[in-house]
Amino acid sequence: MIRRLVGALAIVAVWVLAGAGPAAAAGGFTLFGDATRVHPGNHSHAAIQLRSIGTGFGGIDFKIPSSLTFGEIQNLSTDYQFTAGSCGGGSPRFQVNVDGKNAFVYIGPPPSYTGCPPDMWQNTGNLATPSSFVDTSQLPGGTFYDTFASADLKYGGDAVTGVQLVADAGWLFGTQTVLIDNVRINNTAYTFNGQGGGEDGED
Repeated sequence: MIRRLVGALAIVAVWVLAGAGPAAAAGGFTLFGDATRVHPGNHSHAAIQLRSIGTGFGGIDFKIPSSLTFGEIQNLSTDYQFTAGSCGGGSPRFQVNVDGKNAFVYIGPPPSYTGCPPDMWQNTGNLATPSSFVDTSQLPGGTFYDTFASADLKYGGDAVTGVQLVADAGWLFGTQTVLIDNVRINNTAYTFNGQGGGEDGED
């Protein structure tokens, strides 16, 4: 079922890469679509609620170093809690923008990435270990169940132009709502405790 979603996921990818829509704030991250700060977070003051109703979507676009390459992505993780729906349909996920396309890192138990329990905080663990799966099917020579070790051999030197965390499976659940907190991209932590968009230290 996830394979059928590549076209739909690309729509969100184009929206993000084009920079369309209002940004929530300047700083270490911006929000787009149906994404809002809510209180409390997971052992912190605030979290980001991503909501997808029907074909809608919400996401977080993270500020990254301009020199970042795909091979330098060593850690992707987040705390998350579903308050409506569950994981499924390729959502929620990290999107790593490479060569005008996306590599997708799905949240939820592989290989189907479905069945996340509701109303409890969980942590993904590091989703960017050498043996972790990454969907590189949009990239030349990529596959759906690629591993980071394999992908690094093919795309390790390629520039990363953006990283987002997106929820857009309202089409599957009617409403999909997930709270996001304590995101880590390499050594940078985002706890969303500040008044504006930006990276925060741990609470």
